[in-house]
Amino acid sequence: MAAKRLTATVAGCAAAAAAFAGLTACAPQGGADAAAGYDAAAAQQQAPPQALSDILGESAAPVSSAAPVRLTTALKGATIPKMGKVVTDQDGWVLYRFDKDTAKPPKTNCVDKCAQVWPPALTDGNPDLSGVDASVVGTVQRADGTRQITLAGWPVYRYIGDPKPGAWKGQNVGGVWFVVAPDGKKNLTCLPTPAPTAVEPPAASAPAADPTATQNGDGGAGGY
Repeated sequence: MAAKRLTATVAGCAAAAAAFAGLTACAPQGGADAAAGYDAAAAQQQAPPQALSDILGESAAPVSSAAPVRLTTALKGATIPKMGKVVTDQDGWVLYRFDKDTAKPPKTNCVDKCAQVWPPALTDGNPDLSGVDASVVGTVQRADGTRQITLAGWPVYRYIGDPKPGAWKGQNVGGVWFVVAPDGKKNLTCLPTPAPTAVEPPAASAPAADPTATQNGDGGAGGY
């Protein structure tokens, strides 16, 4: 279904700097900084939780019951060191958007191997919202019948390469994956350079094909 959209100004990129300096300043951290929780002051100002079903009504169909799935039960606006405003799930995992998806209309192009590396944020239609405006939240139906959360029309995902909640190693992976801000726009505050390469899918499910290939072909190394 079509998602509601919010017009917002994308946060400006960090001022131009030498490539090495950019890499040093923006390198995702796996330690205490990146794992920091939500900004306490910002959390006190966040809107009270809202159920997505209240926004979308009966059109937010439940996910497929064919197999157990990990649901995203909350969307939380948070402030992460060096990166700034982000959206996380109920466990603090940072969420991302994919340039090869579309927002008008909402459509996900991350399937199969891609979805093993970038698990979609699936919903039963009832995630709580905190610090995320209800007007930008929606869902899109995936090919397997599950429903994925969208922000400003863009489907959102986790990244298996993030070592812990609050980490954002998925930023700028393949030049097509970006941390999503609470308004659904790309957070471009920090862009690690050169663009990182995506981690491999879990060994048990990794296909024998070229691991740099993408579902749509033109992503190059780490493009999925």
